[in-house]
Amino acid sequence: MTTDEHAERFTLLRPLLFTIVYEILGSATESDDVLQDSYLRWAEVDLATVRDTRSYLARLVTRQALNALRASARRREDYVGPWLPEPLLLDDNDPSADVVLAESVSMAMLVLLETLSPDERAVFVLREVFGFDYDDIAASVGKSVTAVHQVAHRARAHVQARRRRFQPVDAAKTAQVTEEFMTAAATGDMAGLLTLLAPNVTWTADSGGKATAARRPMVGAQKVATLLMDLFRTSGQMPGMQIQTANCNNTPALVAHIGGDQPEGVLLMQIIDGKITNFYAIRNPDKLVAMTVVRQISR
Repeated sequence: MTTDEHAERFTLLRPLLFTIVYEILGSATESDDVLQDSYLRWAEVDLATVRDTRSYLARLVTRQALNALRASARRREDYVGPWLPEPLLLDDNDPSADVVLAESVSMAMLVLLETLSPDERAVFVLREVFGFDYDDIAASVGKSVTAVHQVAHRARAHVQARRRRFQPVDAAKTAQVTEEFMTAAATGDMAGLLTLLAPNVTWTADSGGKATAARRPMVGAQKVATLLMDLFRTSGQMPGMQIQTANCNNTPALVAHIGGDQPEGVLLMQIIDGKITNFYAIRNPDKLVAMTVVRQISR
């Protein structure tokens, strides 16, 4: 039966546990479900048998997250258009001081993690982001320590071969680029907008077929700039439309509202060396539900 001590231990570690599960699933709402189920299981545990609460709970939530990830595999295969992780609404100052944490929850990294198998993803996250030892990871994924070493090596090589260079966020430069982007897009300044975009800037939109959005990624500054101009022109003609800035996944984001708490869409920007290299547009209303709650993350 649950006790105050069960609750205290779980609550203390909840930001860490949420972050582990979110990085494995790429879904804040599914992560909440996993944590709820995990807590019910935790409440039945005899605390006298638990030597290390952090490791024990990490193993518990990882196993539940892997079950959820495998269960959702078919849904993702049948998904209409590109699949993007759910945006994670953060406090402006939450992860920025921790470079490893900031990169691990970035949309670019989460998209890359989608290319790993469930076991590879869990092993990579637990080892590279959270620094768990191989014994704990083996217990979490149900493999031998030797097998986990092999999985970790394979996953690390896969990620390193595909990851883009990540730098600590220059808050002042990021704010400047974001402000200049907003001004150029809102005023129809195509030339100004093009100066902010990397030549091979990529636009990826996730609607799940439930909202209007491009069904394939778009690449190239001129194409993306033209699309952005059309979107801002259209949104400017919609009664009650408001666009605000937010911190999503430690990335500057624009959030569009037409009344109510749930946004109509979220646009995340990846900025490298003062240029916008990626836009991630989330339009699927199911994935925007999580944007009503500011999250705490930790490692």
